[in-house]
Amino acid sequence: MTPGTTLLRNAHIVTMDDTRQEFPGGWVRVSGNGIEAVGGREDDPGPADETIDLSGHVLLPGLVNTHHHMFQTLTRVIPAAQDASLFGWLQALYPIWSRLTPEMIRVSTRTAMAELLLSGCTTTSDHLYLFPNGATLDDQIEAADAMGMRFHAARGAMSVGESKGGLPPDSLVEDEAAILRDTQRQIERWHDPSRYAMRRVVVAPCSPFSVSTDLMREAANLARATGTTLHTHLAENDSDVDYSREVFGRTPAEYAEDLGWVGPDVWHAHCVKLDPNGITRFGATCTGVAHCPCSNMRLGSGIAPVQSMQSAGIRVGLGVDGSASNDSSHMLAEARQAMLLARVRTSFEPDPEARRFMTARETLALATRGGAATLGRDDIGAIAPDMAADLVAFDISGLDHTGAQSDPVAALVFCTPGRAALTMVNGRIVVRNGELLSTDEHRLTETHNRLAQTLLTG
Repeated sequence: MTPGTTLLRNAHIVTMDDTRQEFPGGWVRVSGNGIEAVGGREDDPGPADETIDLSGHVLLPGLVNTHHHMFQTLTRVIPAAQDASLFGWLQALYPIWSRLTPEMIRVSTRTAMAELLLSGCTTTSDHLYLFPNGATLDDQIEAADAMGMRFHAARGAMSVGESKGGLPPDSLVEDEAAILRDTQRQIERWHDPSRYAMRRVVVAPCSPFSVSTDLMREAANLARATGTTLHTHLAENDSDVDYSREVFGRTPAEYAEDLGWVGPDVWHAHCVKLDPNGITRFGATCTGVAHCPCSNMRLGSGIAPVQSMQSAGIRVGLGVDGSASNDSSHMLAEARQAMLLARVRTSFEPDPEARRFMTARETLALATRGGAATLGRDDIGAIAPDMAADLVAFDISGLDHTGAQSDPVAALVFCTPGRAALTMVNGRIVVRNGELLSTDEHRLTETHNRLAQTLLTG
């Protein structure tokens, strides 16, 4: 018997490989942290150290989350921010976030990752852009390591406060030279460029309305010098576009391109208001976009032209965004909303190709292969030999999926999004039978709620 092997069998397998092949009653053989083989019910998988029967389940590549703000799990449904659009929402929450502590960063990271893992997500990026009261990106990365999740840690930053025409209060901004030094330090300490890497660092100034032109340009230079990737917010709503035109005299896409923020090593969050010329330029440069449908609806930002972006060649993945603007970290629920919202947009979409409904399988591709491409990875997002063993199984034999057995794959997206029954990251099972193995869920909830109350009351 081959040592260190796990056999997942009798599942409906959706490979999301180059052929989008599916295996009803199929199996996946995992060896170490990689996928060794995939087959159908008629193929012999051979023996394994552990065999898991997934009858009644759909087995997918692990979902990939391309944009989040995990600290915001501490400030869900704050009354003053419930009914505000982006800028008003931020201004209501900045004073609360200024009280964040290192412990709050660590615990909120664990909470968000627990939610993601239970929703079938195996790889996530997070955009942490404020560091009050001694907090650092190290606090978040150390917490992420304990959760066993594949992590792209985006070292965000804000440097232009209210006194200089920016949106955040001056108390939350950092010195730009210090930002660049610390980002370099984080890359040197934590970044792993190797295949199957569990941890990578991203250079990520927060947004055009909270950092300077100089910092955007220098951040791009730093990323290219260190072989890391770039991430920021862009063209999120009309106010965002108005700010760019007024302050920089350019559209958000023009501003990004002028500063070197386009290319296969760049992805932008939202891009709800990306104009046709911007879509063309981003497509031509293979720039990526994190689509965050729940947050875009929650803040009234609009509907991103996802299908037009894909037609133009833009890499598009899904992001749950911050849990104060979603207010959830459920990747399968995000996929469902992406499909439904794309269908709403077809009624006023000028691009004939984009008038076609997004299918369930296309949506799942957005959440797997699309997310992997957006993060610049070719080792995750598909079930195929030599890919990372990031796998997730959903049980569709219960009440929520009754009557949906004619198409078990579509049932995942059309029906009520549920918990993952099994989540495997890098060959290690972290959710089994719907239960999180890497932490005590109830104790984590109690700690999180205590810290959230402390943060809110000051």
